[in-house]
Amino acid sequence: MQGILYEEHSAWLFLLVTLIMGGAAAWASGRAIALTWRPFWQLFPTLAAVGFAVRFIHFSCFGGTLLTLHFYLVDTAIVTVIGLLGWRYTRTTQMTTQYAWLYERSGPLTWRSRAS
Repeated sequence: MQGILYEEHSAWLFLLVTLIMGGAAAWASGRAIALTWRPFWQLFPTLAAVGFAVRFIHFSCFGGTLLTLHFYLVDTAIVTVIGLLGWRYTRTTQMTTQYAWLYERSGPLTWRSRAS
């Protein structure tokens, strides 16, 4: 997978920086946007910045390349998926607690109308 998902010599660096650090920032961004009741499309500029921050950490700490479109798109795609999951999970919690008489949770990312 080296060369496709990451450029470092160790997959552990990819897991640490992109998935753990970048994923935590993306989840927090998705959660923050959902908590202020903003629509999901407002995540994309925020997560593009998180993707650049992840790429910068790869560059500054581990000698990766900064301005590589391929690895920027990989990092940004991963943090976008995590950010959207964070947004959807938070929105599901909001809908089922704020409107408990209307909706019930049907899964971790979904809700449905409450049966009368």
